[in-house]
Amino acid sequence: MISEGKDVSTPILKEKAVVKKVRSSSQYQTPRRRREAITGFLFILPWILGFLFFYAGPAILSLFMGFTKWNIVGTPRWIGLQNYIEIFTIDPNFWNSVKVTLQYAVIYIPMMTILSILTAVALNSKVKGIGIFRTLFYLPSIAPSIAAALVFMWILQPNFGLLNVLLSFIGIQGPNWFKDPRFAMWGIVMIAMWRLGASAVIYLAGLQNISTHLYDAADVDGANGIQKFFNVTLPMLSPILFFQIIVELIGVFQTFTSVYVVSQSGGYAGPIKELYFYMLYVYVKGWQNLQMGYASALSWILTIFILIITIFVFRSSPYWVYYESEKK
Repeated sequence: MISEGKDVSTPILKEKAVVKKVRSSSQYQTPRRRREAITGFLFILPWILGFLFFYAGPAILSLFMGFTKWNIVGTPRWIGLQNYIEIFTIDPNFWNSVKVTLQYAVIYIPMMTILSILTAVALNSKVKGIGIFRTLFYLPSIAPSIAAALVFMWILQPNFGLLNVLLSFIGIQGPNWFKDPRFAMWGIVMIAMWRLGASAVIYLAGLQNISTHLYDAADVDGANGIQKFFNVTLPMLSPILFFQIIVELIGVFQTFTSVYVVSQSGGYAGPIKELYFYMLYVYVKGWQNLQMGYASALSWILTIFILIITIFVFRSSPYWVYYESEKK
């Protein structure tokens, strides 16, 4: 029952006034918001166009080409899964390229990780002129890959290369690095390790972000340098380590420039099977044999493999990556 004399229309009128005010305010701000949205869209438009034309478009096209037989100049002919069946059942070079790339990953990633962390620890020292050393270590990482490969081809040249000359001074006969199956992989690893400074700088940033009170607490507990490294430094550095491993894994499976330069320059007729990396095999199929459909299928196999490896590393991270913000 509504008592007499009580005005029940007042709340309704107030509510209508608020709604009308909100509507008028939103209508007033609409042109401004529209201009802001258009401005923002124009700013990101170059990235969107670049993504569509240089990433998404070619990726979708290569996915389609993987199911065709195409020699670039002719018309693609649909063959279904024939390329994939041939890759996994007939092609011996596919399995050899996978083997070579995995061997390289097993050698390179642990070496790069260990040496980068040790270099970062050394560069984290508070000594006079340390900034100069940090710059010198980082500079090789900005050198062109082709230039670095050519320099190392001279350093590792079997007859008058710098490394073999130095080895001869101590009575060691240096090998033919890029033609000897026993040493060819190590030559490529040395070229890749030339860029160690880039990883070291990232680890250095992680080291400088570790709170000093953790080391002070370790000192109170009587921990020595090695114990502090394994119980303080590495756990606190594990998120950076996790990021670097993902990046290095993707980079390893995309190794191409150094192997291509070594196999095409300096009088080398071609890569021996120990240097037949996966991306080099994709290049040979696509641009030398003009089997672009086959090369597209190889590329998508590599993409899926990298995705699986990355997911595996992500799933394993809770067991070895420590985040200080997480509550135990």
